[in-house]
Amino acid sequence: MIRLTVLYNLQPDIDEEQFLAWRLTEHQQSNSSTRGVVRTDFSRNNLAWPPDTEPRYRFMTTAEWPNMESFEEAFYDPSFQAELEKNLKMLRDPVFLIGDVLANSETEN
Repeated sequence: MIRLTVLYNLQPDIDEEQFLAWRLTEHQQSNSSTRGVVRTDFSRNNLAWPPDTEPRYRFMTTAEWPNMESFEEAFYDPSFQAELEKNLKMLRDPVFLIGDVLANSETEN
């Protein structure tokens, strides 16, 4: 399993509530329907550790593909890159991490 993790803040001129309205609907659907994606999550980081530390990144998106080949086919597709380039204009300080998932634990509450 390949996991893409994107950590980021918003540009100062981007309204957070408007961003969330877009991110949680249209963009979440787009991420979920990206070729090969088997799972995607989005979070707003409100707390950090140690206590009284501000999170360095306000938001985090993860997406998972079954293998590197399917990730590369989707992520490096020119149309995907064009859309990504457009969306990156809203972000400040984005960090993209691509990793092999070595262990995964699914829990039920």
